Amino acid sequence: GGLTDRDIALATGTTELEVIRRRHHLQVRPSFHAVDTCAGEFSARSPYYYSAYESETECDRPDGNVVLVLGSGPNRIGQGVEFDYCCVHAVQAARALGYQAVMINCNPETVSTDQGVSDRLYMEPVTLETVIEVAAIERPVGVITQLGGQTPLRLAAGIMEAGIPILGTSPDAIDVAEDRGRFGALLAAQGLRSPEWRVAPSPPDVVATATEIGFPVLIRPSYVLGGRAMAICHSPADIDEYLERERPSGTVFVDRFLERAVEVDVDALCDGTATWICGVMEHVEAAGIHSGDSACVLPPQSLGPGIVEAIEAQVAALARAIGVVGFFNVQFAVVNEAIFVIEANPRASRTVPFVAKATGLPLVRYAVRLMLGETLADLDLPEPSTGGYVAVKEAVLPFARFPTTDPVLGPEMRATGEVMAIRGSFAQAFAAAQRAAGQPLPRSGSVFVSARDDDKPDAVSIAAALSRAGFRLLATAGTGRALRAAGLAVEVVRRVSEGSDNVALRIAAGQVDLIINTPGGRSAYDDGAQIRRAALRHGVPCATTIEAARASVQAILAGAGGPTEPLAIQDVRRPFDTLHVAK
Repeated sequence: GGLTDRDIALATGTTELEVIRRRHHLQVRPSFHAVDTCAGEFSARSPYYYSAYESETECDRPDGNVVLVLGSGPNRIGQGVEFDYCCVHAVQAARALGYQAVMINCNPETVSTDQGVSDRLYMEPVTLETVIEVAAIERPVGVITQLGGQTPLRLAAGIMEAGIPILGTSPDAIDVAEDRGRFGALLAAQGLRSPEWRVAPSPPDVVATATEIGFPVLIRPSYVLGGRAMAICHSPADIDEYLERERPSGTVFVDRFLERAVEVDVDALCDGTATWICGVMEHVEAAGIHSGDSACVLPPQSLGPGIVEAIEAQVAALARAIGVVGFFNVQFAVVNEAIFVIEANPRASRTVPFVAKATGLPLVRYAVRLMLGETLADLDLPEPSTGGYVAVKEAVLPFARFPTTDPVLGPEMRATGEVMAIRGSFAQAFAAAQRAAGQPLPRSGSVFVSARDDDKPDAVSIAAALSRAGFRLLATAGTGRALRAAGLAVEVVRRVSEGSDNVALRIAAGQVDLIINTPGGRSAYDDGAQIRRAALRHGVPCATTIEAARASVQAILAGAGGPTEPLAIQDVRRPFDTLHVAK
């Protein structure tokens, strides 16, 4: 029970830091106590601590320099084990460099809270109140805020204002990347492009703002996690439906949505001046699918060398202008070789574990060394490479556990995990990733195709390739006409709403082996949702974007749909177990 400092601040119209200072003035401070892992049977020496308002603190801090690492708090969609990976490696790096590593995290499910990982663990909420109280006992040389996702990053300014050093990127530099106005001005100063955007002061202003920019638009509240409450709207009616459903309060961001754009993720390390590119990843799905739900491939498959070099140069320019020290992630959209900056994150991204494993390089350990004062020149880093292999990261989606949901992807993240595959080609790696994610691709049989109008030209070429490979084609009436006009043999199957012998019944009878279904208008969406639910219930792989369909067909045509011998990551990537790699 009790009220947090933040609760008191909200109730009194002040700030959390002011409440903390007032509490300290009144000498009201928590004590910290060791978790009794021996149930009182005998004296326990546990490095786990929790707070209480008692008279005596049990925490015994030995002499030595302390690095305080902030975790991501409770696991939730959009913020979870990828950041825990980063925190664990940061603790290991700090300890190997001779520091005492202290963790603050309140999630007992994570590895960072396991006994023996850190020198001391404070099982407390990741809040400004907790950090300040722990820092008063630990007296750290600095706090690492950039490895636990957005939750600790938002605390950086308050931590520094409280007089506690931040290791790595400064709070002001973080604000430059996070504040829309400051970041937009920085992009303009660097001559970089971004999708046009506006801030609607309140929900009633969203339609006018979107009309000014031009549809389609991506709209979201001023702060989101995991893409929650984000939506792509193609008309004022879509916006009205969004506002009724989400009921946002305060300002709403409105961005011009770039259709058919290739989305690119870049992870980098920076020392405040120089930048080292860890990896350039291409998303399989087009922009508009949350990066946590989209499959991505390293190295990129469709981007030319000139585009990749231009993207890397833009990352370096942004990092230098912002003043990033440590990790930096930038997301781009590429439209007909035009490069647009979507967003920049001065922290570790959820792709860091994927890039580290694909390249065999201890990226988090490098980042910690930069945060502690070394430069990229000091590290003497090798060229990042996948060694001739292709790595694919695929999202694991929870739809099979919720068969009444519609398994369609969008800007709001749905994934609850991810898998990774490394093979000699993209087709092989993509097929292996689909098997690992529970969606093994067929090598023969029947494929059902139902595509929205914009996707029909691509659907025709995909269906033609499958037909040449021996697949039997089934389609709805509209898609069937497009396929027949291209000279393809196709059986038209009724929609679910059209009565008996419909596609859902065919799926239930085991007569469909692969489904390509891209959502269209509202009535088509309703029919499509029932088709996708039927695919879920009966375990039929279903591609809901034309890009995923194209990648699936590429894998099938390469003969990669069937099972292959397992390939251990140690066989293709040298595992890292030391801080000292290249120097």
